[in-house]
Amino acid sequence: MINYAIIVAGGTGSRMQGDIPKQFLLLNDKPVIQHSLEAFYACDASIKIVLVIHPDYLGYWEQLCREYIITVPHIIARGGETRFDSVKNGLNLIDNDGFVAVHDAARPVLSTDFINTVFSDAALYGSSVPGIALQDTIRQIEGDSSRQLDRTDLRAMQTPQVFRVSELKRAYDQPYQPGFTDDASVMQSAGFPLHLTQGRPDNIKITTPQDIAVAELLIKIM
Repeated sequence: MINYAIIVAGGTGSRMQGDIPKQFLLLNDKPVIQHSLEAFYACDASIKIVLVIHPDYLGYWEQLCREYIITVPHIIARGGETRFDSVKNGLNLIDNDGFVAVHDAARPVLSTDFINTVFSDAALYGSSVPGIALQDTIRQIEGDSSRQLDRTDLRAMQTPQVFRVSELKRAYDQPYQPGFTDDASVMQSAGFPLHLTQGRPDNIKITTPQDIAVAELLIKIM
């Protein structure tokens, strides 16, 4: 069965306080996107990779590929107005069934062992959605007050999330909803069951400039 990966890098990175979206920033002398590309390829050299890029940055990505000699085979899908649209555009470039991992390029600390785990769980259970237990105390705002929530049964979700291609395509046939913050939420809305896989604390998402420094340290000790 064919394995696919859709790496979503269609954002504009407004929270990084710079002109360059976070997925193109340098991390240990490589663009952030390159780390995810190389991780999937190192895990499975036969994997089919779809990279979703915002239309305004297609030329910039080609420039980075030349400058940093990025040779991992991949095809390009155009990013959409929302993440939902971007993933759907990537799915439209996949013609055969199999399992597809949808991964946010902003999570570059990605080990081959973790990729193998999520694909193996998807093959066994039908899907694999990684999440980690919350460590901080969580409070819910209620007007001018707040109340503490029991974090025991709460999980912070991560990517890559892996599903069967045919099922994910069916889920993405439904209209967009604001609550679709990841692929698991799209699948659940379409009635598909989800299997939770243990995530990794080091699988951080780069959101602020400080996260780049943390990711550099994590990659060095992987």
